[in-house]
Parts: sequence; structure tokens; C-alpha cells
Amino acid sequence: MADVEEDPWIFSSKSLPSDPRLMATMANGYLGTRAYGEVLHVNGIYNGPVGDCHRANVPSPLNVSFSVTKEEIVDERFCLDVKTGTFSHTLQCSTFTATQQLFAHRSHRHLLVNIITLKGPGPVSVNLKVDFKAESQDLDLQRGPDYNHGKYIYGSTLTPEVPSCPLKTVHMIYTPVPQCLSLSTEQEKTWVFLAAVSETEDVKERYDEGRSLSEGGELVSSHTEAWAQLWEGSRIDVEGSSVLGQAVIGCLYYLLSSLPPLGCNEDFNGISPGGLSNGQHNEDYWGHVFWDQDIWIYPNILLFYPEMARHILRYRIRTLEGALQNAKQQGYKGAKFPWESAVTGYEVCPEEIYGDQEIHINGDVLMIFKQYYYMTKDIDFFASSGGWEVVSAIADYWCSRVVWSAEEQCYHIKGVMPPDEYHSDVINSVYTNALAQISLNFSIDLAKDLQQPIPDIWRDVASKIKVPFDPKNNYHPEYDGYKPGDQVKQADAVLLCYPLMFPMSQECRKNDLQIYETVTDPDGPAMTWSMFTIGYMEIKEPIMAQQQFMKCFSNITEPFKIWTENADGSGAVNFLTGMGGFLQTVLFGYTGFRITENSLRFDPILTGDVTALYITGVCYLGNKVNFTFSKDLTTVELTSVLDSQYSLVITFDDLTPCIPLYIGKPVSFTTKAGRVQMKIS
Repeated sequence: MADVEEDPWIFSSKSLPSDPRLMATMANGYLGTRAYGEVLHVNGIYNGPVGDCHRANVPSPLNVSFSVTKEEIVDERFCLDVKTGTFSHTLQCSTFTATQQLFAHRSHRHLLVNIITLKGPGPVSVNLKVDFKAESQDLDLQRGPDYNHGKYIYGSTLTPEVPSCPLKTVHMIYTPVPQCLSLSTEQEKTWVFLAAVSETEDVKERYDEGRSLSEGGELVSSHTEAWAQLWEGSRIDVEGSSVLGQAVIGCLYYLLSSLPPLGCNEDFNGISPGGLSNGQHNEDYWGHVFWDQDIWIYPNILLFYPEMARHILRYRIRTLEGALQNAKQQGYKGAKFPWESAVTGYEVCPEEIYGDQEIHINGDVLMIFKQYYYMTKDIDFFASSGGWEVVSAIADYWCSRVVWSAEEQCYHIKGVMPPDEYHSDVINSVYTNALAQISLNFSIDLAKDLQQPIPDIWRDVASKIKVPFDPKNNYHPEYDGYKPGDQVKQADAVLLCYPLMFPMSQECRKNDLQIYETVTDPDGPAMTWSMFTIGYMEIKEPIMAQQQFMKCFSNITEPFKIWTENADGSGAVNFLTGMGGFLQTVLFGYTGFRITENSLRFDPILTGDVTALYITGVCYLGNKVNFTFSKDLTTVELTSVLDSQYSLVITFDDLTPCIPLYIGKPVSFTTKAGRVQMKIS
């Protein structure tokens, strides 16, 4: 159990979790490891062919801990400071204090850092347990010549993802760690142990950068300042519920840790469900990238950081060639993005049925491009950076994947597995078909903006594809032939209204929620209940929303707020997918944010103990917008004015749905919820 800390940014405990999977993780979008973990992972470094492809284990020099033998221990504490992205171990003894700090450097992403400080007076000493072996089952590691007081190892992966993909190489220089550290007559002494990791011999430059920062006293400050810059640009503060507030902070920390630093121009190879610290062979989905990245994680990043969101888009653009080959191999046109992806875009799912049938991944990928365009209107990205090629290839795939039903006079999609993986080989998955229609409609609209030709088949399929609906019971069957009462694994049909924003009546939305809530596996994956929560918030049923929301907390473990995929602790750990869904409950549920073609809508509702919600740094059309929501007041503050052709829209039950924020003109009005203030500064 975690100890209560006055500072909500510090997750603290007097002991470590007994399950090493639940240790705090440290990552920076390129390197990732668990505290005291034996291995680290490098973004984009996989070993093994297709279905056996997994993150390559690299031995971690950070696997160092300290202990004392004779001194009386007064206090011991392990802390994860998410404000600074630093894990620490403090041992307070009767005559001295020993402190260890571990972090993946936020702005120098090729560096891992281990700092140990002894504070006397001396003489004192601590023993170090160093569990480092320069060996890996995934790399042919060799020792190179020592470099600048550091040890040098390097090696290549053993088997490529596909024959056309070259083997990946890892180079590491690390500071050797002694078995004992001593403080003689000094009052205080600090030792810095570095590890620099790269894919080329430029690792020497990275290591020298780390040493220079250390010698100049800037190693820690440059790291903490980079984290401060991140938090300054994206903040979610909760008033009234410290438990929720700390859970939100933890989720955002782990998601941001999975992404490159601001201003980074190096290639990024996606976010896997267990993050960069996990994903070795047979664990945590082997580090593959799923729809988890696109549907569950991405919207939270886009809302604050379009620059970071572009890293995810560029990953999908770089893997387009593999997606084109996937479609070709199955006899279809366009691109079929892999259900499980690594570096090339070829399908690497170990089980063929998922790779063949979970084709909703194509629509999931399309959604992130659509949302990005609506939030930024960055037409150049689509015109010249590969965005259009992805969108049009997905549209072509859908049109070749459908079949015409002469009986129903509409297009069908057969032989698919919906998000509900308890059912396969179904006809007309409602989620899949709705995504196909959304994909085609967006492709048509984008083609107009880019002045690209629009194939007639796009319009035909978009207007005639079947999206299952039962008019008698006014709900959406999960697929053709679905029988009410059949158990489903996870959120599926309930995703239609959010995040798809598929048009339906309020009554239909409520029916979908009620019908599927009762048959959804209570032991299913963590993100499911977030979508039910958002659904009930949308139809303004706060009690039901709160009931669903409370289920999410069963997946959060102490003391470091690591999420498990399932409430019983099984499945993937550091489950970013569940964190992403949880954050969407706050960012798109409480606030009611909806990203539309020409507006960012919000319709707030607060449930449970939450009395106020502060959202700082929403980035809409290049403008930073801050929101304050309370039960009787909503304040919107813009740091710059919006383009005149777009509007910021607020909706309340007692008002006209669309009230635009006019350029340079503050607007205030009274609602049943109280006075709403909008400011432009």
C-alpha cells in the first residue's frame, strides 16, 4: 500500500511491490526500463521474424541497488516523482543518508542516469548490488574497447522482422559501478553513473554529452526542466478527489514518458500497450503496436500536443508500404494496416485469425488522421508529408473489401472480428462498418480540400454500406445475427457514439449502453468501463456514470500507479491502453469535449466528489485554451484569438446547441449551471 504523501506528484512507499512487474517505469520515447529491472528496451529494436517478433532485451546498467550492514536504519523510502520523471530510493541511517536517483533523461533521450549521494559526516560506506551481465538472448553482444572511462558493448539483433528489413544494431557505453561506495571525511559526495545507448557509433557523442552535462552540473536540471516544460503545457487538475487527481497525474506521466521529447526529429516507432519498458518475448503483447495507440492513447496527446501527435501519425506513414503489401497478399487494394505492428508495417501478430480479421484497425488509424486535421487544419501535412497517401489507401481498401448484397441492396463486410474478440468471422460488425463509412466520408472531404480526384466508388460505398441497426428495439446489434444477451469481451458497439460520434438518438444511445453493460465481461480489459462512463456522462446520467467510472480504479496498483490490463492483475502491465481510456473519461467525459470538423465542442458534467476540473493547455487551431469547470461556473480562456472561420462551441441542456465565441469579443451568459465566462486575452 502506498503511503499518503502531501505532494500528489510523488508516489511513495516504504517498500517495493512484491511483483516486479509493478515496479515504476522510466522512459523517454527512445529508452525504457523498470526500476531495478534487468533489461531495457530501445524504441524500434525488435528481434525475431513476423509472429515471433518482440522487443529485443538489452541488459540494463541501471539495475543497481544499495544496502547497509551495520548502520541502524531510521527510515527507508522509495519514490516516483512524476513531476520530474525521477525514481529515488532514500535510506536514512542514524549517522548518514544515502540517496539514489534513476531516470531516463527527458531531453537527451539516449541517456539513462543513476546518481548515488552519501551525506555524512563520514566515514561511512554502502554496499552496491550490481546485477549487470553483458549478454542478451536477442543480441550478439560483443565488448569493444573502453571509451572515456566507460565500458563499450555492441551487437546486432539475431533475426529480422521480415527478410527485407535489416538487422538492428545497439551500441552502449556505460560507467562501471563498484561494489562499494565510501564517504571518508567529506560531508557529502555524489557519484554519477551513465549509460548511453544508440544504434550507431555516435553513442560516443551521446556518452560525452552526458559527461559534459554531469561535469557542468546540468545533468539533473536539464532533465527536470524538460519535464517542467511538458507539465507547463499540459495540466489536468482535479478538485474534490485527491485519489482521482493522483490517478490522472500518474496516467499522464506514463503516457508522456512513452513519447519523444518536444523538438525531437528522430524516427519514432509507436506506442505498445505495455509501454517501452515492457514487451519482451511472450510478455505484454511483445511490444507490438495495436489500435490501443490510435483509439485509446492518441486523443489525449492530440488535445495538448499536436507536435507529439505527429510522431504517431508519421509512424503510420512510415509503415504504409508494409500495409500496402498486407492488402496485396490478401487480394485487396489499398492498405491493410497490421493488427499488430512493429517497424515495417507487415503483420506480426502471432495468431493469424486476429491479423486477418481485426480489420477495424484500418478505421482506427484513419481516425487519428481525421482528428489531427480537425484540431489543426494542417493541410500541408496531408499534402506533402504523407497524410493523404495513408487516408486514400485506407479508403481504397474499404472499397475493395466490401461485397454487394443484392438481397439488402447495400454493401456488406464479411469475415471479420470486431473489438469484441469473443466473436469472429462475423458479418457486418457495427463498429467496423461504421468506421469504414467514416473513413470514406473523411477521405472524400479531404480530397476536396486537397483538390484531389474522388473515385465514384468512394461515394457509392460510403452511402450504401450497412451499419446494423435494430429499429424495433432501437439499438445497434454488434453484428448481423447478434443475439441480445450474448457476452461480449469489451467495449464495442458502445464506441459508436464516442469516439466515433456516429449519429443516433439519445434514446438509442441509452439503449446501447444499457444492453451492452449487462453482457460485457466484468473481467475484461481496463479501458472498457471508461467508454461506458463517457456514454452515461453524455446522456447526463451522473449516478450511472460514476458507477462505471469506479470500476476503472480496480486496475490501478500501488504504490506507483501501474495499471494492469485486467482487474485481477493478469494481462499486460503498465497498461497504457487502460490509462488512455481513463484519461479520456476526464478529458472527453467530464468536459464533454468533442472534436468536430469546424469546432471543439464541450458540454461539462461533474460526478462523484469532483467539485472542479482545470484543463490547462488545450491546443486548438494553434491556440492554447484553458478551461475551468465547476458545478456552477465554466470559464474559458484563450491565449490568442481563433481564426474567424472556426468557432468554440458550448452546449448546455437549456441553451441553443451552438454558441460561437466571436473574435475579440468576450461573451458571458447565465445558464442553469450558473454563469459561463469566456475570455480572450
